[in-house]
Amino acid sequence: MQIDANLMQSLIWAAMGCGFTWFMTTAGSAVVFFFRKDRAITHRIFLGFAAGVMIAASVWSLLNPAIEQAEEMGQIGWIPAAGGFLLGVAFLMALDSLLPHLHAESDEPEGIQTSWKRTTLLVSAVTLHNIPEGMSVGLLFSMASQAQGVAGEAYLGMAFALALGIGLQNFPEGAAISLPLRREGMSRAKAFAMGSLSGIVEPIGAVLTILAARMIVPALPYLLSFAAGAMIY
Repeated sequence: MQIDANLMQSLIWAAMGCGFTWFMTTAGSAVVFFFRKDRAITHRIFLGFAAGVMIAASVWSLLNPAIEQAEEMGQIGWIPAAGGFLLGVAFLMALDSLLPHLHAESDEPEGIQTSWKRTTLLVSAVTLHNIPEGMSVGLLFSMASQAQGVAGEAYLGMAFALALGIGLQNFPEGAAISLPLRREGMSRAKAFAMGSLSGIVEPIGAVLTILAARMIVPALPYLLSFAAGAMIY
């Protein structure tokens, strides 16, 4: 019963955290209603800000906890951190090579050849990069619900801090998808909706990760660093 209660608590926390990140993606997508033109400098500012937040979140909220968790289990801290990090990079590289997508500044689609429209490929690119963000938030909330006392409070604080950081970078990310869609000729309302929906994988990813993490607790250091590697990539 206690395990079920902890699971429910972590799911509620994840819903709150990823609900916020999804809201920020939606808010960023709403920029399409206020910008008459889609300027390249706007994309560069938005994406540069997002990159800074993601790097900081990956190091302080994922890699450091991965090392600490491994050491608490009697392992050499940097080994799971390095191994999981490289696996995360490899995983996103594989998805990047296989999943059809198109980056806003590019004319050539990436991944396997497909008949998807250009607008679908643009949405696919951002959705692909949102997967590890949901995983990261879900992992920390899962750890917070399982830990006791000060450790649990520390993980909970890191989880909410990570959700806040991802939410802040999701605002420009939402704009960075809705504005190019508008430039491609899509209506403002549809571009807004597509930008908002690109963030729905975050709460889904968080819930699935929480359910998986509880079954493979010894692998948590690898999962944390795996998420960090995927986010950095």
